[in-house]
Amino acid sequence: MEVLKNFKDLFLSVWTKGIMGVDFFQIIIGLAIFFIFLVFRGLISKLIIKKLELISKRTTNKLDDTFVKSMVGPTRFFPIVLGVFFASYYMSFSDEMRSFVDNINRTLITILIFWIIHQIIEPVSYVLSGLDKILTRELIGWIIKSLKVLIFILGVAAVLELWGIKIGPIIAGLGLFGVAVALGAQDLFKNLISGILVLVEKRFKIGDWILVEGIIEGIVEKIGFRSTVIRKFDKSIAIIPNFQFAENAVINVSQTTNWIISWVINLQYDTTVEQLKIIRNEIEDYIIKNEDYKPELGYAVRVDKFSDSSIDMYIRCFTKTDDWDEWLAVKERLAISIKQIVEKNKASFAFPSQSIYVEKK
Repeated sequence: MEVLKNFKDLFLSVWTKGIMGVDFFQIIIGLAIFFIFLVFRGLISKLIIKKLELISKRTTNKLDDTFVKSMVGPTRFFPIVLGVFFASYYMSFSDEMRSFVDNINRTLITILIFWIIHQIIEPVSYVLSGLDKILTRELIGWIIKSLKVLIFILGVAAVLELWGIKIGPIIAGLGLFGVAVALGAQDLFKNLISGILVLVEKRFKIGDWILVEGIIEGIVEKIGFRSTVIRKFDKSIAIIPNFQFAENAVINVSQTTNWIISWVINLQYDTTVEQLKIIRNEIEDYIIKNEDYKPELGYAVRVDKFSDSSIDMYIRCFTKTDDWDEWLAVKERLAISIKQIVEKNKASFAFPSQSIYVEKK
């Protein structure tokens, strides 16, 4: 019987002392409180969030849909914060342990606040999208990503401060490290600044057909911090550093409103003056009267010069279409018409030739 009494006293002592001075009864009640809030978390996700999603879907505005979607995570995390808070305050901790538990509660609340701010940025992007005349869609994306990273860093700094970790020395150390990195990563920063300039100046956007002479021609698929992804016309992918777009002339072919045709046709030297005038006038009439062209933008059909083996006639005009395929069709029709005009007037196109004279002695 004495053994049983000793076991009982030992068991009650352990039960009373519990873990870190908190008896097991309080621990069980605290876990029960936390479990209740976990159940409450499930109810929030199934009832409140679902109800808000249904209400937001009835509106045509995407802002409320995005807001509800972005708040799902923080809303599900909020009952956990409350559960930990009420469970911890039901338990009786020592002063030292109470300070530690309070820091845990402050940490959870800090994480919740910064998480909410982080998630609110996504709906804000819809508000910024109304500034598309000032900011490009890609630049807005960069701003949103930068803000998210900044908020994450501030949140981590706030949590570290709660636990007595001074971020000043860390920042100073990172500053020295950043200087060392910057010296070895000058190209990275050059590309980053160039990418920002591309977006601010609206040189091109995703989906544009661009040409950088001697470097790349294709369709823009993605504008990144360091490089831009271009889909070439053979369907291959090219990743071009952004500094190329800052240091070279970029032709945005997609922004062409009136495609130009600029040709030189070569006629034989035996073409008479009368034939030259008739050919010139008929080509000019064709450009003026045809609906494919915009003569009001300027045109030229003139005998240009005497080359080594031909009389050159210069033709320049603007088409109405801004579609590349249609422009090719217009060029083809013009080429056929010029050939018909030349042949109708019994003239011929020249080709490079040389005459050799042999002197008899």
